[in-house]
Amino acid sequence: MPKLNTALVETDWLEENLGDGSLIVLDASVPPVVPGYKSINSEESFSAIAGARRFDYDGVICKPNSSLPHMLPTAELFQEEVRKLGVNSDSVIVVYDDVGLYASPRAWWMFRAMGHAQVAVLNGGLPKWIAEGRNSKDNYTAAEPGNFIATLDENLFCDFEVVLEALYEPSCEILDARSEGRFKGLAPEPRPGVREGHMPNAKNLPFPEVLAGGELKSVRELEKIFSSLAAKDQKVITSCGSGITACILTLAANVTGYENLSVYDGSWAEWGLPLKLPVVTD
Repeated sequence: MPKLNTALVETDWLEENLGDGSLIVLDASVPPVVPGYKSINSEESFSAIAGARRFDYDGVICKPNSSLPHMLPTAELFQEEVRKLGVNSDSVIVVYDDVGLYASPRAWWMFRAMGHAQVAVLNGGLPKWIAEGRNSKDNYTAAEPGNFIATLDENLFCDFEVVLEALYEPSCEILDARSEGRFKGLAPEPRPGVREGHMPNAKNLPFPEVLAGGELKSVRELEKIFSSLAAKDQKVITSCGSGITACILTLAANVTGYENLSVYDGSWAEWGLPLKLPVVTD
């Protein structure tokens, strides 16, 4: 049985272990809404890594009837849906997406939040896998039900009340993964009715800055980026537009050695609503 000691695996590692019965590969793709990012799959042409199953947190494995997009579901719902994918408590899980490295980090963090440590993101995702000529199929693989048990760690995702308190806490840093224009309130928000700007004391780290060619930058490069924003003994809360690209920052911080990490689940889709939450612009 393969073992994971990192949150990020390369295509070579996945191909070497693809035939192991304990390994589960999950496609966690979500259509990108950020300009400049595009899926290699379409209605006319579809590919999946051989043996992959569909992990749909945008429409299935999410909080039902929520006004906010793809919110974390209860442990009970997560467990029920993940068991349908054949995931067991001892499964080794690799998640990927069809953009490169975009939506898959959120699936990784969801599994971590539900108590499963043996999960990693495929660096470069489906585009790299296909470009290297590795084994792919035109459909997903069916599976027998698994015995996965979800145990929610509420510290890994947080709500606006936690973020509000953290804004003025020296032991915490809030990193916003949106573009500089949106962060400063100089570019319009894509969601109707959402205010422009950012949280007081938050710092801006647009998620493309931790990526290079659809892959995560090297640990050395990431250390240089994060060391200027947060100390490793601080708690780092990430936020973005709707809780997807914030997880890219969380993944990057994790592989760089940061341990006290949390994702603001509602992100700007919630904070930017016309409520009483504080917003500043530049």
